[in-house]
Amino acid sequence: MDRTERLLDLVALLLDAHEPISWAQLREAFPEDYGSGSGEAAERKFERDKAELLELGIPIRYVQGDDEQDDGYVVDRESYYLPEVGLTPEELAVLFAAGSAALASGAFPGRQDLAHALRKIGFYAGAEIAAPKVRMEVGGGDSAELAPKLEQLWEAASSRKSVCIRYASPRRGEGPTERRVDPYGLALRGGVWSLVGFCHLRQGIRTFHVHRIRELEVNPSRPRSPDFEVPEGFRLQDYVASHAWEHRLHPPLEVKLALEGELSRLAESAFPGARVERQGDTATAVLEVTFLDGLLRHALSLSPECRVVAPEEAVQKFKAMARAVLEAHA
Repeated sequence: MDRTERLLDLVALLLDAHEPISWAQLREAFPEDYGSGSGEAAERKFERDKAELLELGIPIRYVQGDDEQDDGYVVDRESYYLPEVGLTPEELAVLFAAGSAALASGAFPGRQDLAHALRKIGFYAGAEIAAPKVRMEVGGGDSAELAPKLEQLWEAASSRKSVCIRYASPRRGEGPTERRVDPYGLALRGGVWSLVGFCHLRQGIRTFHVHRIRELEVNPSRPRSPDFEVPEGFRLQDYVASHAWEHRLHPPLEVKLALEGELSRLAESAFPGARVERQGDTATAVLEVTFLDGLLRHALSLSPECRVVAPEEAVQKFKAMARAVLEAHA
């Protein structure tokens, strides 16, 4: 029997059973697979099948018998069956619109999974999906070049397989470097796809722009065995910056800015995530910064109504940048 067919039949047998299925019953139900050869070889084959089903999210376990039931294998139904998710027609419409925009972008990881999910939404929505009140377009650069890389990285991150890449860093004068990376996840920010993972060359978690990856190969050895574990507490958003001052290039530094006039009323939008206090026509914004130059350039672009007031090292660097701008335009 084909292995895929055997796994499907095994799941069906366990789900249909009202009592635990004993090892003897399994050998009888699958005579060509578990019933032939030595008992030890048959048990090893069953353990491999069980491990693969567990990896797929099908919780097979062995239960010890008692006065009411015999020993045997069961599928833990409470863990296997998910509660029905009740979504309104409007919620389904928004999900469908977002998924369709991602699929139409041409460069989105997990395209097959996404297309399958959209078909499910269409099926459960009934005759017609409500018209969404939004229009979305997801940009991702050169989709023809990005799409295959994103698919490979998606599969590698899902199966926890390391990848070997040739990466062209914008900060290095030499050509692309060879990297072995454990891919933890992908993120799309500002139309740019980024890979976050552990870089064995730099011995730390690094962020790579996918469009700068020149070559990519997923580790082909032991394809069903993971190469790494994602560290406990890892959060993708900690390594993919939303704003210029959030790039993790330096240790965190608390910076205080003074905003005046019209800008003081726009403090929250000008510096998202800042702690803002107001007094009259002046506001102070306090930010935790991991890329000081990025914050200072942004502050300089906001006219004289924005000043850096602490700490002293940030104040002096802000003034030096302002002088350089003045000299460049003198």
